[in-house]
Amino acid sequence: MAGGSRGGHSPEHSRDRHHSASACDSETCVNLRVINYDDTVRRLDHYYGIVKRQLLQNQSVTLGLFPACSMEKREADIRTSVYCAASIWSLYQSYRRIDDDRGKAYELGQSCVKCMRGILMCWMRQSEKVEMFKQGQQPKYALHAKFNLLTGEEVISTDDYGHLQIDIVSLYLIFLVQMINSGLQIIYTMDEVTFVQNLVYYVERAYRTPDFGMWERGSKYNNGTPELHASSIGMAKAALEAINGCNLFGEKGASWSVIFVDIDAHNRNRSIFETLLPKESSSKSVDSSLLCTISFPAFATHDQMLYTTTRSQILNTLQGAYGFKRFQRDGYGTVVEDKERRYYHASETKEFENIECEWPLFYLFMILEGMFKDSQEQVEQYKAKLSPLLKKDRWGDAVVPKYYFIHKNHVNAERHDPGSQPRQPSSQGTPKNLFLWGQSVWIIASLLMDKLLHINELDLIRRYLPSYNRPRKGGRYSAFQSKTSKGTASDLVVQVVLIAESMRLQAMMATYGIQTQTPHEVEPVQIWPPRDLVKVYQNLGVSEKIGVHGRPLRPIGALGTSKIYRICGQTVLCYPLVFEVKDFYLSHDMALLIDDIKTELHFVGKYWRLSGRPTVCILIREEHMRDVHFRELLDLLAMLKTGYCDGLKIRTGRLQNLIASSCIEHLDFLSTLDIDLDISPFEQLQHASIGYQSLTDVPTAIKYSEDSMSFKDMALRPTEEVINVLRSVSTLHGQTQLLGILLRREGQNFQIDGVSVSDRVRSLLRQSSSLRYWAVVRECTALLSKEVESISPYITTVLVSGKQLTVGYGEDEIILDKPVQPGEIHDLFYTPALQAHNVVQAVLQQEVVLYCGKLIATHPQLFLGILNIRVGWVIKAMQYYLHEVKGTKDVVEALAPNEVRRLVVKVLSLDDWALKEKLTPQQIRVIDGCLGRTPKKFYEKVWHILVKTPGGVRLGDQTLPQQPTLSEMSHSDLNFALTVQSLLNRIQHPEYRQIVVELISVIATILERNPELKFTHAVDLDQIVKDAFKMFMKDLGKEVTEDISHLYTVSEVGMKSYLARAVVNFMLKGDIKTNAEEGQTFCQVS
Repeated sequence: MAGGSRGGHSPEHSRDRHHSASACDSETCVNLRVINYDDTVRRLDHYYGIVKRQLLQNQSVTLGLFPACSMEKREADIRTSVYCAASIWSLYQSYRRIDDDRGKAYELGQSCVKCMRGILMCWMRQSEKVEMFKQGQQPKYALHAKFNLLTGEEVISTDDYGHLQIDIVSLYLIFLVQMINSGLQIIYTMDEVTFVQNLVYYVERAYRTPDFGMWERGSKYNNGTPELHASSIGMAKAALEAINGCNLFGEKGASWSVIFVDIDAHNRNRSIFETLLPKESSSKSVDSSLLCTISFPAFATHDQMLYTTTRSQILNTLQGAYGFKRFQRDGYGTVVEDKERRYYHASETKEFENIECEWPLFYLFMILEGMFKDSQEQVEQYKAKLSPLLKKDRWGDAVVPKYYFIHKNHVNAERHDPGSQPRQPSSQGTPKNLFLWGQSVWIIASLLMDKLLHINELDLIRRYLPSYNRPRKGGRYSAFQSKTSKGTASDLVVQVVLIAESMRLQAMMATYGIQTQTPHEVEPVQIWPPRDLVKVYQNLGVSEKIGVHGRPLRPIGALGTSKIYRICGQTVLCYPLVFEVKDFYLSHDMALLIDDIKTELHFVGKYWRLSGRPTVCILIREEHMRDVHFRELLDLLAMLKTGYCDGLKIRTGRLQNLIASSCIEHLDFLSTLDIDLDISPFEQLQHASIGYQSLTDVPTAIKYSEDSMSFKDMALRPTEEVINVLRSVSTLHGQTQLLGILLRREGQNFQIDGVSVSDRVRSLLRQSSSLRYWAVVRECTALLSKEVESISPYITTVLVSGKQLTVGYGEDEIILDKPVQPGEIHDLFYTPALQAHNVVQAVLQQEVVLYCGKLIATHPQLFLGILNIRVGWVIKAMQYYLHEVKGTKDVVEALAPNEVRRLVVKVLSLDDWALKEKLTPQQIRVIDGCLGRTPKKFYEKVWHILVKTPGGVRLGDQTLPQQPTLSEMSHSDLNFALTVQSLLNRIQHPEYRQIVVELISVIATILERNPELKFTHAVDLDQIVKDAFKMFMKDLGKEVTEDISHLYTVSEVGMKSYLARAVVNFMLKGDIKTNAEEGQTFCQVS
């Protein structure tokens, strides 16, 4: 039968098919030339029979979805459906090599289209959930992962099942792009295009969305808690790269069916994914789900070191003789798991240690990885491992068991000697009850191994290659094509355009040899503020019909503002967010701005991944001239002119000359919309005369100071009296304090002489900002309850670096252990307790969180040994440094923001300068105690002490019990470290905290050197410190007092000696026994 007669298609269609985007390139075609045509047809028909019997036989007749197992007749599983569709599609791709397929390729292609459209239909019915999820990423608004097999209706609620699995939506998007590139038409209408654009918004925030992950259970403790999963974030990153610039209507599509991706959201996912690796999440240090993320189908990282580390950790920890364990202490499928209960009890996961089920599915993923890496040795190795595990159906075809488990009679033996006992296959993954995920991956792997499918036909968009090795995409839309930051990226040039606000500013800059352009000179190109670009993107993905409202109001980041845009016939360049005159006071600090410009340029240079060069607009305003740091800005601009900025290649020039080499993004979707955009381009200031010739002519801001006086006692006075005092006070700080009292007491709309309190505070804020009087600036900002812009991503950056953040003070501290939505920021910092303590703390703590978030990404070594960044205590360390080390009377809140940032770096880098600046042992202990810093392997030491201490470890009125701690956690668990940390955090004196940390290290050393020793009772840390203090005072010949502050001054070596003696005494009081429980105990201390 001729190719032209397939499904009624014309010969022209057949020819088109061979020339479509998916057809392999000429080099591959040579390699894949059909040598034995008849043999190829026979082998393809063999797989066609398998696909018909094993997969298509189980496809829903209405929606084309698939169940997880073939005996399931009610519930469709979306992840399984995507893999089944991918498997059918891979055979479709194989059939396209032959001309006479007797209609099989068309049938397979349409079955695949039906499944992908069925998933889309189910999700489109939940479009209101997508819209709600975009606003706050709450699990209750998640798209469902299971539906009714025939009707597509919901089958289980979010209360009863963890539907929030970001990786499923991402997986769908990846295969959607692959299939569209092969010529399949899956998306039919603009409503569907709009919905897919909203699926992109759905996954863009993966980096700060704790989900239930591939295994549907969230935390490994299976207690209903979602976590940030590296596998989900990596899958989202890969999906965003794949779908960016993709035309969903294929080659015949128009400009309005193109999908856009926020490059900054992609970069945040990349950054946080790479920070999490090789870990999967805070409770799972290693997880097999990462194999699908770092290799087929996502290929989410091309950083060879990260890839190798993650892969080897999975292989070393989870690989067994029957497959891979999903993760350590995974109870799923084991005989000791209670199938009737959804969640586990506390410490129950200990029961599953060493008896976790092993999944042969991951041998298949290792075979696929071997094929993509062209490692025949790896393919043969895992083929040999897999072969004895497979079952056969009545046609003699392979059947993949879902998992292998330990029989109840062998559980104890396996626990004591892991790997020693035989395992049995599960009831899912048998000839009568096929495990369809396993079958679909087996079919893909078999087609590759039998050379019926080439990796380039399975991965048309070349995800397996680094972005710079992928075929270049032509067209109007940005693509991830640039070189990586390793090796060849050193030649990336960042283009810089200098825009002066006025002609007189331009003339003055010219006298210093710095050439700039004014907004008039760059016309017809317009300079836009980034907030106007946000307005444009709000119109992307809008449909009243399906109830979605376009891109959420998220700021455009540094990478997004480095593109040049074509919008409705206009060319637009956006200046970066750092030049926005913001509501928050940080934008008024020129020295901070200079640091931010450098950081921004280096950030763009390091993480730019698009074809075309980045173009950064540096905006110079007249108000900058009056700043005391303006000369430093001139120095920076002069450095950029040389072509380098601290090693980064820079090209400055006229915008018109730089456009040709820029990355240009065409926002064509706007041309189809009938909307009136309210855009305010950056305007040039007009002056009668040129004016200033040099800096000496410019009136510079002077350093403002005034006598500070406290008006705290006025809080108890009547309102009328407060108003009278306010009228007579001339100092800005005095007025601010009094207005604060009135604001809290009477509310912001209370009128004084016809002006509301809030308006008076705003007026003071403007005045103090122009004077750079930071104490008043901060207090006014706090009184107006303002927030730092875009602080959420920085909080997430801290969290995924394996840290916690704590804001507030004392009993009212709030621990942040999961990402925070922008809408939650206000209530975190503006708590009644924090405002009562000191209203300025509400803004100062935000400032410090921002700096920590930026620093941990660029200088992670500063945070070594710090598990919980307690912001209030970091500020105490800074204040202590100013008063006790530097001997100044400055207060942190009165410093300029750039000085606060430097002070944060100063206290965090204590180890680098403590000796040089001759800090006393007590000063070091105070700063380290405020930071909560601990030595290397500290938490492992606590674990080993706990192993030898049935009574647990006591500190104050708290006890860290041996059980269930040891059963529930492992020594490398982040959760164990956090438990220890919460015990230490109850200590209010930082010096004392550090002495307790030193004591734990001493006890651990003694137990390590005397492995036969054990404690019979609880280890009372306070008692041991008291005993050490008594010895110290006795050595000094002084009387023992309750105040142990003298002990804080002892050197580190001296402290170890006193603590070791105290520990030995504690042991000799009878609180110790040896394993032999006889003979004399000789305790080695050193």
